[in-house]
Amino acid sequence: MTAIIRAYQTKDKESVIHCMKSNVPAHFAVSEIDDLIYYLENEIEDYFVLEYHGEIKAASGINYEPKRGKLSWDFVDADAQGKGFGSKLLNHRLSILRNNTAIDLITVRTSQTAFQFYEKHDFVVQRIVKNYWADGFDLYEMTYQPKPTTQL
Repeated sequence: MTAIIRAYQTKDKESVIHCMKSNVPAHFAVSEIDDLIYYLENEIEDYFVLEYHGEIKAASGINYEPKRGKLSWDFVDADAQGKGFGSKLLNHRLSILRNNTAIDLITVRTSQTAFQFYEKHDFVVQRIVKNYWADGFDLYEMTYQPKPTTQL
């Protein structure tokens, strides 16, 4: 069975929260759980879940500003990390944003625990703010800067 990416539905809320909680405290502070709940209830624009064997294993979103797509609230269930689910969701969102002619810039705000994942996918650190998300969780602001492809 393959992983399926689909639009988030309100019935997914508890599964998404459970998925995020599996990453506390390794990747998120406890205080960020309430931030995610607020986001799911008030700030979603485009949000996706990845299902594998009928269970939500990852979630991620896109929010928009003029000419800018912002990757938001992305995580993979702790027990499902290392299976390519995060890359699959990231590539899904990048495809949406690259095909949107109104978008000139793609950004993500992450932490020291995940910025290297984005670096592998052509994101570059622009700024670091210590203890931004919570004590011990630094902000890494990054922009998408794909490397030019060579053609023969």
